[in-house]
Amino acid sequence: MTSAEFISPAQFEEEFQIEGITELSVRRYFETLNAGEFEATAALFTVDGVMRPPFESDIVGTDAIAAYLKQEGQNIKAYPNTAIAETLENGDIQVQVTGKAQTSWCSVNILWLFILNQQRQILYTRIKLLASPKELLSLRREK
Repeated sequence: MTSAEFISPAQFEEEFQIEGITELSVRRYFETLNAGEFEATAALFTVDGVMRPPFESDIVGTDAIAAYLKQEGQNIKAYPNTAIAETLENGDIQVQVTGKAQTSWCSVNILWLFILNQQRQILYTRIKLLASPKELLSLRREK
């Protein structure tokens, strides 16, 4: 898929397979995010869970995460593709998911890094753009 191609919601339903991942909280993160159910997305985090979006400081706590998603996530769809999960020494689970995020004006490759506690709640997620500086500059909106 090229960055200019659009994925319809029907295609997403057919293609929503995250190869290599069975963690329900990670799957629910993408399902609720794409459905615009931001309160449900935030509820997947621990009370003091952290979300680190691109170009932003840490968003801490479920209320702050929900508020951030309501403000910034309205026109964003996430299309996860492949995931790798591993258990860390302390028993937490690290899940790295690659895929695409699409807005009304662009599509970009993304890496989502999740840290889950032993109860499978999200402690931390970092959303990282996988694009060169040249590609990022080309995404700037014209004024």
